[in-house]
Amino acid sequence: MTYFLVLLFALLIGVVAGLRALTAPAAAAWAAALGWINLDGTWAEWMAHPVTVTVLTILALGELVSDQLPNTPSRRVAMQFGARLATGGFAAAVLATGAVLNPTAWVVVGAIGAGLIGAVAGTLGGAEARQRLVAAIGGRDLPIALIEDVVAVVAGFVVVGLASVI
Repeated sequence: MTYFLVLLFALLIGVVAGLRALTAPAAAAWAAALGWINLDGTWAEWMAHPVTVTVLTILALGELVSDQLPNTPSRRVAMQFGARLATGGFAAAVLATGAVLNPTAWVVVGAIGAGLIGAVAGTLGGAEARQRLVAAIGGRDLPIALIEDVVAVVAGFVVVGLASVI
């Protein structure tokens, strides 16, 4: 895989983290567990372990539920924003590690940077899109939130799936 494609997929998994913080690392863990990316012998090989996949999946599902609650804070508050940055950069590093044969530290660092940029774009762009779509349908948030959930989950698996075959 070329360096450009590594950065592109890292950016895209970061966008997924911006939409739903835990979906990106859960998708990366599933990709590793299914053998789509090879993390054997790397710093991230623990991501393919069934316990890791299970925990991240449960946490991601919990996030999908909690996002629907009326008292859930905005993704733009510091703690939420920071979590999306952290998981976007982390998922990008895992994806780069597993998608590239013998990645250098610079490849992983570049992927982290791209993941962070994607997380910012996904966080701010996702929040803005959701606000506009909610306003367009008369102020009902739930349908838009559910659509955003589906987009995040599908996009996460499309990104890791494509990263495994390209």
